[in-house]
Amino acid sequence: MHEQTVEQALAELGGVARRGALVRVCGRRAVDAALAGGELVVAGRHYTSPEVDAARAEAASVSGVLCLRSAALARGWAVLTTPPRAEVCVPRKRKVAAPAQRRLALRWVDLGPDDVDGDRTSPDRTLADCLRTLPFAEALAVADSALREGYPPARLHSLARDLRGPGAARARRVAALGDGRAANPFESALRAVCLEVVGLDVVPQVTIRDPHLLGRPDLTDVRLKVVLEADSFEWHGDRAALHRDANRYNALVAAGWLVLRFSWEEVMFHPERVRAVLEAVVAARTEQRCAGCRAA
Repeated sequence: MHEQTVEQALAELGGVARRGALVRVCGRRAVDAALAGGELVVAGRHYTSPEVDAARAEAASVSGVLCLRSAALARGWAVLTTPPRAEVCVPRKRKVAAPAQRRLALRWVDLGPDDVDGDRTSPDRTLADCLRTLPFAEALAVADSALREGYPPARLHSLARDLRGPGAARARRVAALGDGRAANPFESALRAVCLEVVGLDVVPQVTIRDPHLLGRPDLTDVRLKVVLEADSFEWHGDRAALHRDANRYNALVAAGWLVLRFSWEEVMFHPERVRAVLEAVVAARTEQRCAGCRAA
């Protein structure tokens, strides 16, 4: 089977990944070669791209701190899309040369001592900024990633509850929907589309027994008996994985479940088409349930 390149894998995993995740997808030899060639760098417990790692130096060049998605990546939180320019906060009265302004995505903000953690915004400030300002799917991916990496759910909820001003209501919605069970930002993006579909109620990584173990799909609506798989490069890397997944999907269908599979490209670039499919599925499954109730 064709293996995903390290660069592609890292992008789809959210710009930052543990070594084990990259090795599973690309193979140990490819990961080691990328490290040796400088295409991959170690940042704490995670691996990332040289461009993401260089954001620290970019922030230091204007005596600023990383913020938003750049700050999230710096602390090992995966993001839906890696920012094309380093996102950096500087004090309101700081003068920044024109070349640096073109090179960086600058925010002029006066941060308090608790808002800064070394060369990046603090975890709380990073989440508050991302949840307030990023598009919903992007913000949900950051919230899910933070929770997956150990940020306490109760702290996230209290943080959002206490926010005031522009974006506070948006932040509270994202915080309420954040779920650390989400496997990666791609799955978070698919769930963001699902949340726009009336009548669809999906939960990440639910173990299905019907009555025997049928697997743990990416997203599951138990009431409608619908499962959604975010089919990225990890779907099947070899013949054994293909065989295993085919058997799992067949068993789910035989037990009355509807299996939907969505590619990374479809979710990222055509979410409206994904939503249309989901709306049609919800209508059809609801009609089937109603017909079953009438027949009973």
